[in-house]
Amino acid sequence: MKKVILTGDRPTGKLHLGHYVGSLQNRVMLQKENQDMYIMIADQQALTDNADNPKKIIESVTEVALDYLAVGIDPNKTNIFIQSQIPQLAELTAYYLNLVTVARLHRNPTVKQEIKDKNFNESIPAGFFTYPVSQAADITAFGATHVPVGEDQKPMIEQTREIVRDFNRIYNKEVLVLPEAVLPPQNQGRLVGIDGQGKMSKSLNNGIYLSDTPEIIKQKIMKMYTDPNHIRVEDPGKVEGNVVFTYLDIFDPNKEEVNLLKEQYQKGGLGDVKLKLRLNEIMQEMLEPIRLRREEFAKDKAEIYNILKQGSLKAEERAQKTLDDVKDAMGINYFK
Repeated sequence: MKKVILTGDRPTGKLHLGHYVGSLQNRVMLQKENQDMYIMIADQQALTDNADNPKKIIESVTEVALDYLAVGIDPNKTNIFIQSQIPQLAELTAYYLNLVTVARLHRNPTVKQEIKDKNFNESIPAGFFTYPVSQAADITAFGATHVPVGEDQKPMIEQTREIVRDFNRIYNKEVLVLPEAVLPPQNQGRLVGIDGQGKMSKSLNNGIYLSDTPEIIKQKIMKMYTDPNHIRVEDPGKVEGNVVFTYLDIFDPNKEEVNLLKEQYQKGGLGDVKLKLRLNEIMQEMLEPIRLRREEFAKDKAEIYNILKQGSLKAEERAQKTLDDVKDAMGINYFK
């Protein structure tokens, strides 16, 4: 079977270094392998918990697209599209909802955790509660065989697989493709935020953005969490939980030198400022070409919309084929 990949992001702001490490780098690599790949800007999903602030989502669509192009995602090789522009996804969601119970949605650990994190309590928007089913429509509409996700998203893929199995069984046709979750390598976890308080996140305001200027990048690095007890240069310091060393482990190509710095830091005699300046130099070198490409693409917003429009038209054509197959299997293509 041909390998088809679906991935994407919620447009709730510009993308940061955590997105780059966690998914964007991998997407560029997959693109080079000439995979059939779809990248979705999931504005409908973003609206499930941002319905009162649609402007935030609308403005973020182009920002996310700019970040995609800046890191090297090529619209000639990868189909970039906007979720809300594919009406077939909503119709597929309506059919799939009949195959899922409320109790099953309640048991989804990813949804349970997100409801807790967002403090919804009993005031859960129905769209948010059912978005795993919408996600199943997104995945199956394009015949995705592989879906790159983080460990916390595995339950979402499993729910999609349940829907696929149930649909194919009930309607006695192998219409929908059973997708597989593609997890990141074990050493490629979520990037910790600069404050050391958790993953890099837009909501926590603890990220370095791909669009940040050199001055802002340096300011953020100089504020990074290290060892609060490492007050003087001669004091022994801790490497564990030290965000600067976490970043050096990931981004510094000279691993041998990083190990020597760790030994010196632990013994005492190495200051935080020196470490941060080293990290700043590495990050500036890595992020400068991305930022410059982003600035160049941003000069022609009309072309960005054209890329998204063409990608959405191609995606709609593919989704319509799946929808036709689904309705044929269900026997509701009455006038065909």
